[in-house]
Amino acid sequence: MLAKQLHPGSVVALTGPLGAGKTTFIKAVAQSLGVTEEVTSPSFIRLNIYKGELILYHLDLYRVKDGSEFLALGFDEYLDTGGVTLVEWAERAAGVFPPDTITVALEYSDDGLSRKMTLSEGLKQP
Repeated sequence: MLAKQLHPGSVVALTGPLGAGKTTFIKAVAQSLGVTEEVTSPSFIRLNIYKGELILYHLDLYRVKDGSEFLALGFDEYLDTGGVTLVEWAERAAGVFPPDTITVALEYSDDGLSRKMTLSEGLKQP
């Protein structure tokens, strides 16, 4: 449902602990946007680019310390490119995303077997 709402310039910030489902969520969005190639986590290379109905920029900030490093690496250039930018571990660079960024917070449910997802606009400052 979220993929249908995305447009050129959309930024989606994903937050949550390791294993909460951030990459799995991105795979579903990519499939909904017509990406046919395999979607993998760019943990070591930090950025994957996929072509579908829109260009999809998949950033992984797991190895980024903070917003200053995010900016120094030039990742802010992908936030307004005419594509859709999906950012894993976005909390590591809170404060650098546009105000209309959609935040998807993933967390484990109390039973430990399922996940809870909360969607909101804007990424809260740490």
